[in-house]
Amino acid sequence: MTETRYIHGTDPEEQKRLSRLNDLINRRSLAALALEGGERVLDVGSGLGQLTRGMALAAGPQGRVIGIERSAEQLVRAQELAHAAGEGTLVDFRLGDAMQIPLRDEEWGTFDVCHTRFLLEHLPDPLAVVKQMVRAVRPGGRIVLEDDDHAVFRMWPEVGDTNRVWRAYLSTYERLRLDANIGRRLVEFLHRAGANPVRNDELFFGSCAGDPDFGGFVNNVAGILIGARADLLATGQVSETEVDRGVAALHEWSKRPDAAFWYTASWAEGRRP
Repeated sequence: MTETRYIHGTDPEEQKRLSRLNDLINRRSLAALALEGGERVLDVGSGLGQLTRGMALAAGPQGRVIGIERSAEQLVRAQELAHAAGEGTLVDFRLGDAMQIPLRDEEWGTFDVCHTRFLLEHLPDPLAVVKQMVRAVRPGGRIVLEDDDHAVFRMWPEVGDTNRVWRAYLSTYERLRLDANIGRRLVEFLHRAGANPVRNDELFFGSCAGDPDFGGFVNNVAGILIGARADLLATGQVSETEVDRGVAALHEWSKRPDAAFWYTASWAEGRRP
């Protein structure tokens, strides 16, 4: 099995960032997923489980949701958050790698929906995972891929110090033999995995000054850069001082009344023949 590494780590600060990001964006993902109730859902790379629990609530008591997470730290925190919300039994959380999804023999080919978000960008062989996702659903079942195309991120007015660090961030993916712009390839992966692509879309996660969520989105971008500091420095494109300056410039920019940024997540859906 090919070794994988999550560039941002799983320490408490990263967990806080991810949890806050879930609070900001889950509503849009759930609306796009449009579960009607009663579905059997497999969520691959379930992380802190907040979106997975949202799926379980949408699927209702007649549905069933399984969440697969490789990180033991993330899984423990997901279970803590679920119990704290009084939703400890909503999801069957399982420790396991997306490259070898831990399903029982009788579970393969039974799911109505198999979903993953922000996972494929961190894998050296994303197609292998999508093939397993296709295998997991029943004939006619849905395979839903959400992931980043980091090249679409842009700020206005532009901030040179922040843009310099962001470009180095994109280079960290290439250095790790990953794809920072994988979102544009999701339909390709569905086709190559044997699914019939039926939908290509994007979810807007941008914001601007005056939006109540603007500060949260800005803090998320800053958290991405801070969490990837070691890999940013390893590119040789920025120094530690430049990273700090880029993050500080981002926060200063966010005080402008005309500050705006654009960021989208790519969305692709296919069906198993």
